[in-house]
Amino acid sequence: MELIGVGIDLVDVARVERMLDRHAERVLQRFLTAGEQAYVRATHRPAMHLAARIAAKEAAYKALQALPGARGIGWQQLEVERETEGRPSLKLLGLARELMLRHGPLRVELSLSHSERTAGAVAVVVRDAS
Repeated sequence: MELIGVGIDLVDVARVERMLDRHAERVLQRFLTAGEQAYVRATHRPAMHLAARIAAKEAAYKALQALPGARGIGWQQLEVERETEGRPSLKLLGLARELMLRHGPLRVELSLSHSERTAGAVAVVVRDAS
């Protein structure tokens, strides 16, 4: 396995709460895919889960910057999903998917964490041995 890139990000939950208080619909549509929006809306603390997804997307974006052309990846091209065991994973769409296929086989390992105040994520992009 070859390490391609690592990214980390932290997001202040209170800041996300303020964003949601002011512009909830616009914020959700800007940062999240339809599937992510449904998940976040169904949670007890939407701001905490939105903050974790923003952190995950920022961390993945940073990790993907080792690939030529990755600067064009947008919020809607990275989707945080939950596997059946609850483990987070990242679904790549659009340009993100194209780059992963072009430079692959690549995969993104994702770890999320949050407290009452902060959400964080680490993303690691690796190339599997062929």
